[in-house]
Amino acid sequence: MPALIMPELLEALQFAAIHHQYDRRAGYDRLPYINHLIKVTNCLANRIGIKDEALLLAAVLHDIVEDTEVTVEQLERRFGGEVADIVEELTDDMSLPYDERKRLQVEQASKLSPKARVIRLVDKASNLRDIFNYPLDWSAEKKAAYLDNAIAVAERIKGDHPKLDAWFDETAAWAKQQLQAQQSA
Repeated sequence: MPALIMPELLEALQFAAIHHQYDRRAGYDRLPYINHLIKVTNCLANRIGIKDEALLLAAVLHDIVEDTEVTVEQLERRFGGEVADIVEELTDDMSLPYDERKRLQVEQASKLSPKARVIRLVDKASNLRDIFNYPLDWSAEKKAAYLDNAIAVAERIKGDHPKLDAWFDETAAWAKQQLQAQQSA
């Protein structure tokens, strides 16, 4: 018999869907942003086998402070301090230029809590899959830079979940093949 879905997870999904309702993935056939959050959370729960409630809630909410008007304080009131802390760890300073944010992700990766590390690794792998599966108006150089960044972040945070590490490595190898094929075309 399948496990029941936590009521809190459904609440987090609804909260994220409301706050991301107008957000679309840039390129990616303009998919609703909530699809990305569901994909990351589903991977954690079903591919990796994570059952930790705070981690799954934070996965659903991992981009909400970065991309919406929701604050860490609102998350803490609604979902508790642990979830808010994990999301805050994963939140980039959007006032910084893109390249600086990516540099800081690498620099700060090893300082992430174990729960934030797991979400970051799945998020990077999920983004790699999307970058090479959906039409995206990125140059090969930008795709290569994202791939290099994802690998650099992963190298600093792998080790807690061998199954997840293997899946990331498989995804990165696949992305490298896709990039080489695109560069050869």
